[in-house]
Order: sequence, then structure tokens, then C-alpha cells
Amino acid sequence: MTAAPQDNLSALYPAHLAEIRKRSDDALAAAHRDHLVIASGRPHGWFLDDQDYPFKANPHFLHWLPLTDAPGSWIVYTPGARPKLVFLQPHDYWHVVPAAPAGYWVEHFDIVTIRTPEQARAHLPGDPGRCAIVGETNVALAGFVPDNPAALLNVLHYRRAFKTPYEITMMRVASKVGVHGHRAAEKAFRDGASEFDIHCEYLKATRLAEHQLPYGNIIALDQHGAVLHYMHLDRNPPAQARSFLIDAGGQFHGYASDITRTYASPDAGEFQALIDGVEKAQQGFCAKVRVGQSYPGLHLHAHHVLMDVLREQGFITCSAEAAVANGISGTFFPHGLGHLIGLQVHDVGGFARDERGGVIPKPDGHPYLRLTRTLEPGMVTTVEPGIYFIDTLLDALKTRPAAKDVVWPKVEAFRQYGGIRIEDDVLCTEGEPVNLTREAFAAA
Repeated sequence: MTAAPQDNLSALYPAHLAEIRKRSDDALAAAHRDHLVIASGRPHGWFLDDQDYPFKANPHFLHWLPLTDAPGSWIVYTPGARPKLVFLQPHDYWHVVPAAPAGYWVEHFDIVTIRTPEQARAHLPGDPGRCAIVGETNVALAGFVPDNPAALLNVLHYRRAFKTPYEITMMRVASKVGVHGHRAAEKAFRDGASEFDIHCEYLKATRLAEHQLPYGNIIALDQHGAVLHYMHLDRNPPAQARSFLIDAGGQFHGYASDITRTYASPDAGEFQALIDGVEKAQQGFCAKVRVGQSYPGLHLHAHHVLMDVLREQGFITCSAEAAVANGISGTFFPHGLGHLIGLQVHDVGGFARDERGGVIPKPDGHPYLRLTRTLEPGMVTTVEPGIYFIDTLLDALKTRPAAKDVVWPKVEAFRQYGGIRIEDDVLCTEGEPVNLTREAFAAA
């Protein structure tokens, strides 16, 4: 896996930790609690079985330190004191035991090693009632039951939208990891591989196991590109694949990248022309990731621009304005333009109006938009417009008056390609936006 320069992380981490402490101080004050106690989490067991699902660490835990595989551990923070890590390193000959904490961050913590989950209780604050306990209920321990106070989480979630330079470095590495996979996947498509084999090439190139991916890979050939979250992975390749849509990301120390590309076979020139149209539009949207930009406004702008692409390429006969008003745009572009990304692929705080729990509603008629805030420096958002030929949505459109504005023979000819989505992760700064995804592709 691509590695971040350790000296760079070492230089950036103290300021990051200071910011997390400041946010936690304010969140504790809002919740009227004295201590912040964060559980890393515990694995969840399969129903009627003795096996567990892959462990996924609590993102609040990962915000403090880069331990993605430390189940049963805790962070304890009291304003004015050094944070403490209660680290579970069990005696276990059935599984690989987590390595002892090491690296650029350990000098900033008091670290206590325990051998059983129950031993953590002796290192947690005496009165659970004075603690804000963040985590899932399966970590409950001798009176320490996660209560996830809303007043505390409202502050933390709102501010998590603003990434520190340390976090941006993590996300840059995650982007590079994902791009390695994308390069390998495109080659496999060009070589005639099946969806399953393309997926395997992606894993090999990223050096990630499936459970380490930030989300399940979408590897879609031909009509499968019309299924927005297609994860079936056919084992047999089509006789001749015409199109390939891949939505897959990388992960580094818990931070995610989210990247989508669409490719056409050499003999699918008409589909390539549509890809080029969406690509040009997408780059225009990325250029608008600037301070003061309303993301719902950018989403609505994208609907108009994409309908211009369809009109210019002969799919519809009405104006873009009419296509948005009469519902045609929602048929061909049925999801949101993007979302916040960071420790989670769909990062928290996308609808937060303020730190007190206020919510900014989605625009009417756009239920799948995941970001309604106005962009500010430090936010990282995906920008992922698409045009799809989805049978159920097209069949519904045929029954509406707007059907007269659709060139149906052209649409029918494109059902074989499934759809197009192009997605980058873009950092909003005080000046020009920084496209983390294009940056990684350029360096690959």
C-alpha cells in the first residue's frame, strides 16, 4: 500500500490533536459533561454462529489516532489533561494480537495496556454519569453504556466537515491507493476480464482485503452500470464488453477516497462521446467547489448542465429548463451530486445547519442529495454526476406527458451501455479547489 511520509504526519499531527481537543472541549461543555470516553468498538457476531463480521472501528475513535484494528480499546479525555488510550492487547493464540502502539502519535497519549476487555473499567473515570460515552451498545462495560449525547455529537459532527492538514494528508494517500486500483481495473477491462476478475485485480493493486475497502466495489460491465449500487460481480465476462463503470475507493488509517470512472470499448464511439460530455460537465462542477457555494445550488446547476448534454447529443428535444421542470432530468440523473467524505465515505454532518442540531432540508424533488451545506474551507466533497439508462425509470417516464420530449430510439440504443458516472474528491480551500482524485491520477 502507498505510505504517507511519516515525517510529514509527525509534523502535522500535533496541530490536528490540538484541534480535536478544542472541539471536544466545546462539545463536552455543550453536553454538560466532564469527560469524553470513546470506545473503539467490538466485532459483531453472526447470528447463530461463532464467527464475527469484519471489525470496523468507531470513526470518533479514529479521529484521535490511526488505530483501525484495536477492538476493545478506549480513549479517555478530560479537558486540560493528556488524552489516555486504554489499549486491549489480549493473550490470544486463536487470532493475531494487535501490535503495541507505535509511531508519531504515541508520545501525545498516556497509554495503558490491558489483557481483557473487563480490565478497561479500572482505567475509566469513576462516575459514568459525568461522562459522554460514544460508541455502540455492544461495548457496554460495568456501568459504562454508550449514551452518545446529542448535544455533544452535534458539535463534533458539524465540525468534522472541516478537515485538518493532517487529515488532508491521509486522504491524499487514500486517493493514491484508490487510483492504483483504478489503473489496474481499467487494464483488466481492456483485456476482456470478468467483473469478478477486475475486482480481484483492484484488490491486488491496492493491497487491500475486501473488508479494508471503504465500501463495496461497484464493478459493472454493460447494462449493469444502470444499477447504482451494483455489487454482484459476474464470474463470466460478456462476449464483448461495451462499457465499464467502476466506483471504488482506497483507505488509509481509516480515511477514505471515493472514485468513479466510466470507460467505453474502442468500437463504442457514440457512448464515448456521451462520457466526454459528462466528463466536461463534471470538471465544471469541480471548479465550483469554492467558499460560499451552496451545494444544493450546485446540485441543481448540475441537473441543468447534464440536460444540456443530453439535448446536444440528441436524447431530448426540450430545453434543459423544461427537462428539469418536467422530471426528465431525475430519470437520467436520479441521485445526488455528492457528499462529504473523510473518516466515513458518506461523512457525517452533511445536513447540519449549525452545532445545535439544526438541519438544512434537501431541495424538493431531490431526496437522495447527501449534502445541503454551503461550502467552506477544509470541506472535502465528492462530485459525481451521472447519466443512466435505468429500465424502471425509463418505463415510468414513458407514461408521463414529458415522454414526448424524449428521442426514444436513441435512448433505447444506449440501454446496452448501462450508464455513466464520474466522481472526484475535491477539497474546498480559501482559493482554488484542490482535486485530490485528479492529483492522484496525475501522479500515478
